[in-house]
Amino acid sequence: MRAVKMAPAGGLARGPWVPLAMLAVLAPAALALTERFPALSLFQQERHRQRHGPAGEWAEQYSAECDSSFLHFHESDCDIGGSSSCESILSLNTEKILSQAKLLAEQKRFPFATDNDNTNEELAIAYVLIGNGLYDEAIRHFSTMLQEEPELVSAIYGRGIAYGKKGLHDMKNAELALFELSRVISLEPDHPEVFEQRAEILSPLGRISEALSDLTKAIQLQPSARLYRHRGTLYFISEDYATAHEDFQRSLELNKNQPIAMLYKGLTFFHRGLLKEAIESFKEALKQKADFIDAYKSLGQAYRELGNFDAATESFQKALLLNQNHVQTLQLKGMMLYHHGSLDEALKNFKRCLQLEPYNEVCQYMKGLSHVAMGQFYEGIKAQTKVMLNDPLPGQKASPEYLKVKYLREYSRYLHAHLDTPLTEYNTDTDLPGNFKDHWAKNLPFLIENYEEQPGLQPHIKDVLFQNFESYKPDVQELICVADHLGSMMQYETPGFLPNKRIHRAMGLATLEVMQAVQRTWANSKVRMNGKTRLMQWRDMFDIAVKWRRIADPDQPVLWLDQMPARSLSRGFNNHINLIRGQVINMRYLEYFEKILHFIKDRILVYHGANNPKGLLEVREALEKVHKVEDLLPIMKFNSKTRDGFTVNTKVPSLKDQGKEYDGFTITITGDKVGNILFSVETQTTEERTQLYHAEIDALYKDLTAKGKILILSAELGEVDAVCNLILSLVYYFYNLMPLSRGSSVIAYSVIMGALMASGKEVSGKIPKGKASIKISKCISSLVDFEAMTAPGSEAFTKIARSWMNLKSISPSYKSLPSVSETFPTLRTMIEVLNTDSSHCLKKTIVVV
Repeated sequence: MRAVKMAPAGGLARGPWVPLAMLAVLAPAALALTERFPALSLFQQERHRQRHGPAGEWAEQYSAECDSSFLHFHESDCDIGGSSSCESILSLNTEKILSQAKLLAEQKRFPFATDNDNTNEELAIAYVLIGNGLYDEAIRHFSTMLQEEPELVSAIYGRGIAYGKKGLHDMKNAELALFELSRVISLEPDHPEVFEQRAEILSPLGRISEALSDLTKAIQLQPSARLYRHRGTLYFISEDYATAHEDFQRSLELNKNQPIAMLYKGLTFFHRGLLKEAIESFKEALKQKADFIDAYKSLGQAYRELGNFDAATESFQKALLLNQNHVQTLQLKGMMLYHHGSLDEALKNFKRCLQLEPYNEVCQYMKGLSHVAMGQFYEGIKAQTKVMLNDPLPGQKASPEYLKVKYLREYSRYLHAHLDTPLTEYNTDTDLPGNFKDHWAKNLPFLIENYEEQPGLQPHIKDVLFQNFESYKPDVQELICVADHLGSMMQYETPGFLPNKRIHRAMGLATLEVMQAVQRTWANSKVRMNGKTRLMQWRDMFDIAVKWRRIADPDQPVLWLDQMPARSLSRGFNNHINLIRGQVINMRYLEYFEKILHFIKDRILVYHGANNPKGLLEVREALEKVHKVEDLLPIMKFNSKTRDGFTVNTKVPSLKDQGKEYDGFTITITGDKVGNILFSVETQTTEERTQLYHAEIDALYKDLTAKGKILILSAELGEVDAVCNLILSLVYYFYNLMPLSRGSSVIAYSVIMGALMASGKEVSGKIPKGKASIKISKCISSLVDFEAMTAPGSEAFTKIARSWMNLKSISPSYKSLPSVSETFPTLRTMIEVLNTDSSHCLKKTIVVV
């Protein structure tokens, strides 16, 4: 990995502000306890539901542990659930109202009580009216008092609360509430509860910075666990997770027994990608509150993101044992099961979710997707259509499911029409319209000019039926079991990668089909591809893996980028990966940060040596103190051209033409004024770049085919090693080219395994949890695509890949396996084999392998 230039880059955009819910005041009886609604409102719940994150319905738990923010009533024995002592004032006579108000006044259990008993009784009446939802009556009562005494603080404050309680959806109420509270602050500037109350009015209006300022002032006046928790919630919603974490931590230091605050603390870890720390916080919340559904749900989602399926399942199940109708848990569990490859189980959760919440777009979309993936197109498209009909309201942002559902419906129709067509007779990349592919791969809204819809479902083409494992012949059963084993060898043992048994089987079958196809090619046999019979080319080899990856999950557009419309290619098609965005860390690539950081530091020295020689010593001394990516931000200021950020472009050396280099990937680092950074890598697929890589791969494939033919006739060790090295070198350039819109990594690795097996060598080592990486002494987890992209050349990649593959001679039993392409010649047969259960494969696999 070598760089050629550094260039200025743009700044970092911040996420949108999200409003808080206003507080609620409850005073159902003279001695009732007032509580506030959670600062993280149902709006925030919905926001996280759409993101599939672990935030949830915290209202009940939150209000149960919050102390009063401004009324400071004593708790009573009144059962708010509806005992006779809590009956509404509307059912009481005037005498009882006055009696309650008198008791309230005597105890001065309302804000800004005076020294005048008669005034206090009048104020108490108005506050009791607020507590019973009679806001207009309370406002009139306060207004009457203010006519006589314009600066009566308690009346001004109470009227402000009443305006707020009437509803902030009416801007007039909001403005009046803020006006009254500001008057109180001008008269009584040392009362923290007033600043807190004003913050609760400001935040739903999107005036977050003002709300934060008020909460900060309240904390300065009288720090409390509640105030820190409320301010932390505001920071959390505005996606400043680090600052939110500090506030939740301070809140917990003042009051350790706060399960909600502990949950929030865990969520600040979760959203920064610090999953192990999040898990510890969620567990601590459960120690404080054993029946905390949202903590179990959040714990399950953290384990799911970590890739620990069993632990995630256990946590989701505990949440559902507490509440079997908990919609968010059903939704999250269903999505985890889908991405684990357990589609039938996932579907049960989505159906239950929709019984409880019929308009849940996520569950409706995932229900349709699950049906289609299993070949049940009629039910699948019916569910997709329901999502399509759920148009967003004017000014409302469309959900991710709404934006992509039409792509899924069109692709589902295409798949259904080709269920029984031999796979060798058509080509998906050329069949699908260019603009459709381009928009789908880029996740753009479905606004395609002159688009002609795919034909509707044809009644004579039936859905895919479930196929029992036992219904397959013994040799096909063995084929399936071997495929399951081979697919499991491709699993990344790295945080962020959930095992997917459906993908495992698909890519295991792809590996075997690649092996068989390459063996036939080396024996001078032709292949049938895309309606033509010819000698196999390198793209045909990868296309075998592409077709299996596509059908394993139809939600993901696995498309060749060079088959996109010419206009799209001329502009460049970017494969983009955010490593750090703002405060969010991509856990999948965390272990590569140090390697990339070393590389960037080296390039910075080269750049300043050429453009800022006088300041080179200062830069070198500063770089010695850089131990993490964030530490680079101050160094950007050393040069005006890199003040806002910079890019580093890597180069990939050619084997075909010594001394020649191709564009690799681009590393971008930008920072904003408050220290948030964007640290990303991307490859830009242009037509010129693609042609250069294709020429390199063509030359390697030609050499590989020639040596493979020799290998068929000779089993000398030197020939085998040469063929293995050529296979890994070819795939090295494939990884750096990134020629597919999705799935390049697992597709390339299945080709590696299949081609190696064709050469007589089998990969017996799993992709490691840790290994000694080039130029770095520490052990890190391995991602094969990143190993190729960050290796200095094909030889280095080949060396490190072979170090963990533990190649051994292939088992003779592979020769007796039936032909994959002949056993599963259509989409229908492919879906059938991916659907079939093979839980008893373990013993068979051990015997075979």
